Amino acid sequence: MMLTEGLFDLQVNGYAGVDFNDLAITAERLDEALEAMRLDGVSGCLPTLISATPAELEARFRALDAAVSASRLGPSMVPGYHLEGPFLNPAEGYRGCHPAEAMSDPDLALVHRLDELLERPILLLTLAPERDGALQAIERLRASGKTIAIAHSAAGFETVRRAADAGMSLSTHLGNGLPPCLHKVDNTVLAQLAEPRLAACLIADGHHLSPDTLRALVTLKGRERCVLVSDAVLAAAAGPGDYRFAGMQVSRGADGAVRVPGASSLAGSALCLDQAIRNVCDWSIATFEEAVAMASSRPRALLAPALEHHAITLEAGSVRWNSALEPQPRSDGAVERREG
Repeated sequence: MMLTEGLFDLQVNGYAGVDFNDLAITAERLDEALEAMRLDGVSGCLPTLISATPAELEARFRALDAAVSASRLGPSMVPGYHLEGPFLNPAEGYRGCHPAEAMSDPDLALVHRLDELLERPILLLTLAPERDGALQAIERLRASGKTIAIAHSAAGFETVRRAADAGMSLSTHLGNGLPPCLHKVDNTVLAQLAEPRLAACLIADGHHLSPDTLRALVTLKGRERCVLVSDAVLAAAAGPGDYRFAGMQVSRGADGAVRVPGASSLAGSALCLDQAIRNVCDWSIATFEEAVAMASSRPRALLAPALEHHAITLEAGSVRWNSALEPQPRSDGAVERREG
């Protein structure tokens, strides 16, 4: 048996049949999802909402935040939220499964309005830094206590460098949210890999990135700058079949990939974070200790400035692992807000 700190997922859209983007989410349903995550070794997470219209985002955040506040596990496992969009690149290939019609240039008033609705803050915000006003928005959002990430973006070397200058510190699902054909050398993947101030979030499910591609990205970025995320939707910890995610129909195939029916692009994943650790170890990309760090201490460290701004302290909890690298949760993580 091996003992580690609990895992922390920076990007999880749903789990165990529960969609965090669903207006009908309840405290009871949220607890079902969080309990399933605990069984997979996760002691904390940022429930993630994807691009939608301002009215839809307000309604979805209200429902999610109310469920978290009233739930048994939410107060200890959910310190805040991840907003992925709507300030993304709407071009085909870059937008992924996000609705292009909902995308816009960064709107600080919208983010402020969303924050005002919530008991817990938006701690992580993903945007495309090439959008008009994005660089100024990054500075102001970072100053307001948010970690800023890049994804669904065509930003080249200069824009990525300027975004990092402004305070961007993370690549959300590096290597994904991209068209199948990019310039051979002048492309956003290389630009993000080359920027040392950006850590890289990676989805180790074998669908978003092949094992060889994942190995190359980890080698080039460096293990100490890599984070494992699930990007899970409600099909994670559930079986193959059809699901409703953020108002769209998606299907989990027998191979475990989640797609919009009739489309080739992926729509989140069915990955559980403990399986990501086993995959990284099985593919000889990292040791068990390195893989666990990528999914526990490293994501918490990346959130540290935002957590400090909001006076939030995370207790990691612990997980006991058997020889097959299967987690046996030992104690709950906790979220404590300091007074003053």
